[in-house]
Order: sequence, then structure tokens, then C-alpha cells
Amino acid sequence: MQALTGDEGFCQRLREMGFGEAALVTKISGSTTSLCQVNGTRIALNHSAAMNILVEHLPVSSRITEPRRA
Repeated sequence: MQALTGDEGFCQRLREMGFGEAALVTKISGSTTSLCQVNGTRIALNHSAAMNILVEHLPVSSRITEPRRA
């Protein structure tokens, strides 16, 4: 993740949920509601909240893969 936009209270709440500026965020699914994984936790965000999170797309070779759960 690169940056958060929006008012300070909103940005602080996102940081408390793990969306810090250096966090690795994985979008799992969604378009109007986005399901993301941050620090091992899945979090659903509505479209307007997700649009305030600026990310950098990582090439496949630099991604961290986590073991799948059964």
C-alpha cells in the first residue's frame, strides 16, 4: 500500500485495521464491495472506502504467498 486519502479520522481508522502505508494488501474479490486481506485478516470495504486506499501493484515474482487453509 502506498497512501491513504480522506479525512484524518477515516485514515486513522484504516490504520487501526492494519492498512498502514507499508502494509501488504491483497484484494481477494469484489468490485462494489472489496474483500481484502491485510496482516492475515480479511476485511470487506465498500467502494468509496476502497477508493481512498492507494496501492502499488506488485509483480508476481515479488509477492509473498501464504499457505492455503483447508
